[in-house]
Amino acid sequence: MTKSSADAKFIPLNVAVVTISDTRTANNDSSGDYLVLALENEGHEVVRRVIVKDDKYALRAEFSALIADAGVNVILSTGSTGLTGRDVAPEALEPLFDKAIEGFGELFRAASITDIGAATIQSRAFAGLANGTVIFCVPGSPNACKTAWEEVIRPQLDARTRPCNLAMIMPRFLE
Repeated sequence: MTKSSADAKFIPLNVAVVTISDTRTANNDSSGDYLVLALENEGHEVVRRVIVKDDKYALRAEFSALIADAGVNVILSTGSTGLTGRDVAPEALEPLFDKAIEGFGELFRAASITDIGAATIQSRAFAGLANGTVIFCVPGSPNACKTAWEEVIRPQLDARTRPCNLAMIMPRFLE
């Protein structure tokens, strides 16, 4: 359980939301819509929103541009983390990481078990750091996005969360 410190201040972060899908469009991207609304309701700024096809090289190009953009603190992506042949996010993006955040996938799957049971083993949710940018990659269902946001991501992007959070240590990522 996370705790919030009354004397700490909220630090709004600049976040890009990337939906990875061959079928989602701006009109039916309910997972991307959920993440954008959740971020904005929390006080963060969505600086870019894009839908990218399940293509290893298209993903690397888009994420590389976001990672190189000093105005992006965090990238939240949804989709392409499963086991089908089109699910290529881990293979495409993990090579871009300077450091993996292994605990994210583990904690996400633990949080998901109450909703989907043993099917949680089919998720390859993952996270990492690249050029000081935090990257979270979650499954494409709106429920998975909600679980990831509420249980893991939101408290880590909130500088008031104690005992520690990613928002507080972001300035030190490039030391």
